[in-house]
Amino acid sequence: MGGPCRPEATAARRFMFARRLLWGGRRAAFFIVFSTGFFTALSTVALAALAVVAGRCAARRVTFGLARGVPFSVAFRALLRMAPRGARRAALVLALACCALAALPGAAFAAGAAAHTPGVRPAVPVPRGSSGGIPGFHAAPAVPSYASGTTAGGPVRTQPARMPFYVATRGNLTIYLLGTLHVGDPADYPPGQPFRPQILAALAASPILALELSPDDLLVSQDDVSKYGVCRRPCLPGLLPDPLWQKLAARMRGNPEALAEIRKMRPWLASLLVETYDSLSAGLQTEYGTEAQLQNVFLRWKGRRIVGLETLAEQMRAFTNLSLAQQREMLAQDLAQTPAQNVADVQTLLHLWRVGDADAIAAWDSARTEKLSHDARVAASVDNRIVYERNRRFVSRMQQYVAPNKPLFVAVGALHLGGPRGVLELLRQRGFTVEPG
Repeated sequence: MGGPCRPEATAARRFMFARRLLWGGRRAAFFIVFSTGFFTALSTVALAALAVVAGRCAARRVTFGLARGVPFSVAFRALLRMAPRGARRAALVLALACCALAALPGAAFAAGAAAHTPGVRPAVPVPRGSSGGIPGFHAAPAVPSYASGTTAGGPVRTQPARMPFYVATRGNLTIYLLGTLHVGDPADYPPGQPFRPQILAALAASPILALELSPDDLLVSQDDVSKYGVCRRPCLPGLLPDPLWQKLAARMRGNPEALAEIRKMRPWLASLLVETYDSLSAGLQTEYGTEAQLQNVFLRWKGRRIVGLETLAEQMRAFTNLSLAQQREMLAQDLAQTPAQNVADVQTLLHLWRVGDADAIAAWDSARTEKLSHDARVAASVDNRIVYERNRRFVSRMQQYVAPNKPLFVAVGALHLGGPRGVLELLRQRGFTVEPG
């Protein structure tokens, strides 16, 4: 955290710190985004506004508190208490304005990786409802209670989940690879030791952490999603065959907020929203995605760097370049089973991830796709676009970042690792020896 905190000398210096907190992609902003599990106008602008009036020391203390699991509301009140009395009103007015903006119909939010199948689909924001959460999803998120020895997922484990973890070496080059779930169960990350010692040691030895997207790109992703995934007028009914639209409307029956929002989405984004319900219904939470937990550890060490294995534009093209037939196939697969069956699949994936075998995960996913696909040829082309092409890009970028005697730690969705076209096999084809970690 650097030297002791002292009052800022000028308002200008406070403003510059707040600006970095909001837009600069510095550690404080990373902690807010990835520790609280969501990125909203309230959480960033309000804290930045209070940083202006409270000063760097107060903002830093509260930001690091967020990184250690302090609820946002508690951190906000603490920072408000630290602010000079005469400046509180202005900060509160700005915070309330942010709340009002966040509640406007059609607003978007970035929720880590809530809006996709855990482990594969990229982090894409979805529209939020007037209640402040996913539109039409009214179940309260599970809240861990470590003090009582339990979480929503059951008793707190004394050991973390095994997770798919591998070590790839070629000469003096070393790449550590961790298969992630972008949303997760708090029971898998025990307090004090969220990862196995082998994973923590590899993370400590690596000056660079490579994720699918850099945190800087995640901060600005919602504008691109709105631009390419949301229509100005309801367009989805006209983009789908009537039976598929009726099936989707029936799925959303009882959720008028969700149905109103989904009418304005293109099929690929509608597919991601449907998957969001399944993940949340399975009891998973964005703040317990593996990437968020990794960064809670990694960013506490000095001199570390987080990079992306693809750019935001590259990731978005994986969806926007899909043909209408491919987008329809994505949505048809999401609707091929009942919600309860989809939730069971999410739980199966979670179990396999806890076992830590990437090839078993890939085999299960391949069998599931074969079972659910409406058109096998189109389904294969979708997988090639949003999984296998990205796998090749990931491996190429890894080789750009790894350096002799400077290990690279890579964390990507677990379904990217295993199988004949997975990241592990692509590394073997490039001369790396890959072993379980």
